[in-house]
Amino acid sequence: MTAPLIIVGSGMAGLGLARQVRARDTARHITLITADSGDDYAKPLLSTGFAKGLPPARLATRSALEAADQLGVVMRTHTRVEGIDIEARALLIGEERLPWSELVLATGAAPAVPFKIPVTVAGRVFTINDLDDYRRFHAALEALGRRARVAIVGAGLVGCEFANDLIAGGHDISLVAPESAPLPRLLPEPLGRALGEAFAEAGMTLALGRSLEALESVGSAIGITLSDGSRLEADLVLVATGLRPRTELAASAAIEVGAAGILVDRRLATSAPAVYALGDVACVDGVNAMYVQPLQASAKALARTLTGEPSQVAFGAWPILVKTPLLPVVAMPPARPPARWRIEGEGRDLAAFAETQDERLIGFALTGSCVRRKVELARATPPLLG
Repeated sequence: MTAPLIIVGSGMAGLGLARQVRARDTARHITLITADSGDDYAKPLLSTGFAKGLPPARLATRSALEAADQLGVVMRTHTRVEGIDIEARALLIGEERLPWSELVLATGAAPAVPFKIPVTVAGRVFTINDLDDYRRFHAALEALGRRARVAIVGAGLVGCEFANDLIAGGHDISLVAPESAPLPRLLPEPLGRALGEAFAEAGMTLALGRSLEALESVGSAIGITLSDGSRLEADLVLVATGLRPRTELAASAAIEVGAAGILVDRRLATSAPAVYALGDVACVDGVNAMYVQPLQASAKALARTLTGEPSQVAFGAWPILVKTPLLPVVAMPPARPPARWRIEGEGRDLAAFAETQDERLIGFALTGSCVRRKVELARATPPLLG
């Protein structure tokens, strides 16, 4: 039998690619290998579940077994790939050598935690990057059996979305970050302050402009010391301080990687023959866009390539819709620093335009009622990867 197409990773990228390939080729042998449970779910829903009271079982649309059966693939769950033999075209899994005809690395990104977590509080400090993480955090909240005090470290996209979701779910939230306003990578400061004001009005404690210095066990609580000497207490801590592409497996096989991920061309091909990468782990022609639309576009293009129609991927001007119902936010961050941000509006209904020196629009950010302009402005903004 011909060696299968092997996809390492069963998140939105891995399963999405398997669907696209299967739609074009009903007979191709496909194997998915994943270190987690392999359940099929939409990752963006992880930061909406607490407000809706959704248990983890409600977020999974199909179990790994059901997904494998529906797609006609082999799914190996809770399996860790230890190495790649490029010359022999084989994966190393313990003593097993698993041959592949073509290999796709969809290993995603891992939470980057910039501080040490003491053993005494480790069981109450969490990151959420997949459904298994969500299960553990949900179980910890349920075990408390009451309104919980949750400190969220990090005011980026993930931190703000979970802050909004958890406070809407009835919990007491503290948001800790060194920046002076939320969403510093997506919003110019006046728009970030508007979001912070909406959070504060909802009862959230904002500890901005301060870094986390130390965590310690204080009875049944966690004591949190900040860089200005102030202290907070929480029942649980959720760390949302960014993601780092999981490039270790590729690097161990001498596949070219960089800080932004596995380096691939517009066809998602790595530096090794017959090895591809997509999703959060892939840096496509210098761009790593960790959002749903670039991932979906990559899966479609790579499926065409893997089924005999070599195709290049392109990323459009796709705005990011931030899930913060307390204040709607849409952002299309510029690919390079703008000469200026021009801001219009009043109150929390603000529109910010990232412009070049000659006043060309290269990005934008919108809050409140101004989010209605997202389609109009996206049409006027250059594509992320044209």
